[in-house]
Amino acid sequence: MTVFRISEAAELLGVSPDTVRRWIDSGRLAAARDDHGHRVVAGVDLAGFARSQGGDPDGRVEESSARNRLRGIVTAVVKDTVMAQVDIQAGPFRIVSLMSREAVDDLDLHVGSVAIAVIKSTTVVVEKAAGSKAKGTP
Repeated sequence: MTVFRISEAAELLGVSPDTVRRWIDSGRLAAARDDHGHRVVAGVDLAGFARSQGGDPDGRVEESSARNRLRGIVTAVVKDTVMAQVDIQAGPFRIVSLMSREAVDDLDLHVGSVAIAVIKSTTVVVEKAAGSKAKGTP
């Protein structure tokens, strides 16, 4: 069973270790003690909790086949006469989209705008995290 220390769980959830401790103390997230007395969270429990925290950022998931929706802030817009590049920072993730200049203008996208990156892909590459400190059996 894979287990995560509080700091690792916090990093994966994008919150502070104190927030994870509060969730554990309030009973929202299950934890146990390891052989050294440190609190750890089972990978299965952490995955279930993360899934329960995930949501539909714009209330439109039922209207689209795309399920990967990341709400963020527009950090850059580069336009030429036909095309544009829009950078969105969604939590720790940078999303870059290439689209028509007309679409950027119609959506009134500019630095500081809130936008939702909707990602639909037939190919998703999954890699195992290098240097993961999570303990467990294969």
